[in-house]
Amino acid sequence: MEIYLVEVFDYDLIIVGSGLAGLRAAIEAARVSKGKLRIAIIAKNQLMRPHSISAEGGSAAVLYMDEGDSFDLHAYDTVKGSDYLCDQDIVEFFVRQSPIDILELEHWGTPWARRDDGRIAQRPFGGHSYPRATFAADRTGFYEVHALYDTMLKYGNVDKFHEQFVYDFIIENNKFKGVMAFDIPTGQIRIFKARAGIIATGGLGRLYGYTTYSHLVTGDGLAIALRQGMNLKDIEFVQFHPTGLVPSGILITEGVRGDGGILRNAKGERFMEKYAPTKKDLAPRDIVSRSMMTEILDGKGFKGPNGLDYLLLDFSAIGAEKIKEKLSQVREIGNHYVGLDPVDSPLPVRPSAHYTMGGIDVTRTGFTGVTGLWAAGETACLSVHGSNRLGANSTSECVVFGKVTGEDSAKWLLSDSGSNNLPEGERLNAENFISNAYKDTGDNDPYDIKRDLWTTMDKDAYVFRNEKDLTDGLRIIRGLIERSKKISISEKGNVYNQNLIASLEMKNLVELAEVVVNSALERKESRGSHFRTDYPKRDDDNYLKHTIAKRVGGKLSITYRPVTITKWKPEPRVY
Repeated sequence: MEIYLVEVFDYDLIIVGSGLAGLRAAIEAARVSKGKLRIAIIAKNQLMRPHSISAEGGSAAVLYMDEGDSFDLHAYDTVKGSDYLCDQDIVEFFVRQSPIDILELEHWGTPWARRDDGRIAQRPFGGHSYPRATFAADRTGFYEVHALYDTMLKYGNVDKFHEQFVYDFIIENNKFKGVMAFDIPTGQIRIFKARAGIIATGGLGRLYGYTTYSHLVTGDGLAIALRQGMNLKDIEFVQFHPTGLVPSGILITEGVRGDGGILRNAKGERFMEKYAPTKKDLAPRDIVSRSMMTEILDGKGFKGPNGLDYLLLDFSAIGAEKIKEKLSQVREIGNHYVGLDPVDSPLPVRPSAHYTMGGIDVTRTGFTGVTGLWAAGETACLSVHGSNRLGANSTSECVVFGKVTGEDSAKWLLSDSGSNNLPEGERLNAENFISNAYKDTGDNDPYDIKRDLWTTMDKDAYVFRNEKDLTDGLRIIRGLIERSKKISISEKGNVYNQNLIASLEMKNLVELAEVVVNSALERKESRGSHFRTDYPKRDDDNYLKHTIAKRVGGKLSITYRPVTITKWKPEPRVY
């Protein structure tokens, strides 16, 4: 193993992450700056392969006010769906901006599905009172990413860096100075010096073993922000998508139920009528996931592998032609991963970890509180989604607030002519970080630690939670953190060292797991995705507030902040 000399790149703006939020931020910053700013977008994978391409069902927007939809209706659905924990001023901005950005994606080449009259088609989605999920078959995120990437190529002042693993931010006197990374193909250590940065690294879904997330999504930006003293907000709220394919967890889009699919238990019953008489299978995801797990725990599921008991998603009401036209990717997934064609057979499903409602605590423009540093997309928490996100609001949020952060950071840079000098010793710090990471400090295997983390999170912080499980989970996780300090990396080479990457990702995950579980333990109520069997009621008197987690002196501090309410007072969620 050879440690290279540090290579330094100099930019005005660094964007870390190439999903919907990162790409949209790069476009807007390039557009606003009119070529005056040097911009780099970097990702730990190929830029056109972010997790955003896995989004299937749609992007929510009010397109047809002439047919009964409205901004207030979309906002109310979002607020109610959030179990009243979202900040309503942010939601009101979001629902008004989303249609503008959906139509912009149209002009940039996103092939939205069409009605017979040629207008953009929209499908029903869970918790929405109007069919406002704008979709491109069941590959919405894939097409959106491609449209944004192609648009970004029009701007000559955006440099692209593939396969860069960012392992730290450079911050001096609460001012952003750049990021430390290494080039995965070569192991070359790099510093991307910049006057401003945008964190768009996605969520923390790989905390769980049974999840819809790709293996890329390991909370890197969130963990670095935590270590750097930034606030994480509402991090206990992890969404479980009702229809993860058993046994892999791969997403089966809510669009299936939007197009007429039905959940059935082992007796063949359509059970959602019991739990949400009006919305049935299109109730919000937290309600559907709890209903499914109730059926399974009551013995009405099918026995699955490794304890993954499941229910069935029945496509028969949709019809073969509609499945082939609108759900072709889901059909491919069923055929490839479980050998079942949904045209002919239902698919085995159960709730799967899917989305991070919480994130880095930011303002409406995505500002993190560190001068020159913003965050956007799933990495950030504004909060649009509160304790439970409505389907199709996430991709819209990424585009809306990716644009906002790109614009705000570019305007700030154009108005600030200051220079950016690296703090003394940062080259050595960058080199030492990697050389220390290679050193064997004990005999623990990073992969074993990650597997133990997955087992713990899947058991103790899943759809139903309670004090005993959370306490046990927190104890185990703190033990994993100690084990993560004493590991061995079997591969010592520089070229595509997956063992090194896996160990760094594992350390990020165990640190974040402590925040998720500790925050969940402190919230003694049930709200949205966070359901405690020992505190089964929502408690607005004590917990209508955001959780703020921060590292203080190496220890985790939990405080709270009021929710912003503009129009809609909390009321019972009935669907």
